[in-house]
Amino acid sequence: VALQLPTFEYAHPEDVLDAAYDAGGVVVALDHITDPRNLGAIIRSAAAFGANGVVIPQRRAAGMTAAAWKSSAGAAARIPVAQATNLNRALESFTKAGFLIVGLAGDTEEDLAEVEPDGRPVVLVVGSEDTGLTRLVREHCDHVVRIPMPGGTESLNASVAAGIALYELTR
Repeated sequence: VALQLPTFEYAHPEDVLDAAYDAGGVVVALDHITDPRNLGAIIRSAAAFGANGVVIPQRRAAGMTAAAWKSSAGAAARIPVAQATNLNRALESFTKAGFLIVGLAGDTEEDLAEVEPDGRPVVLVVGSEDTGLTRLVREHCDHVVRIPMPGGTESLNASVAAGIALYELTR
């Protein structure tokens, strides 16, 4: 028995923008997440918390591979995953449309719980596993926030941090 599957069809970032804007929802943007298992887990969390889509860069990032699909536990079939040629330009489009851009970083003083979207749709930006948010992506953020961790751990896995942030933003 042989089975040939078509390649994954990515949504366009503008389609995700439109859907999230109409719903007043949340979009997750990933800044160079390279582990396909992290990508899949983030997609799964995004679907679980009602996000309207996930935007990934076209280069220097994990794509929708078999490992990402498996880690998403089928969520990749329920939530649009868009591939942006340039993540910074995609973030500019979201800003022009009125989205609040919130970046996650461990080296900042503002806590995630302090962010007040005030009814605006939100883009949650999660940085790479090794280097966090790139400089230009960070500059596009309205807020760069951290998840307070009183236990003394320096950082969280990107997919775990995304799940916690999605919970906080959608509660």
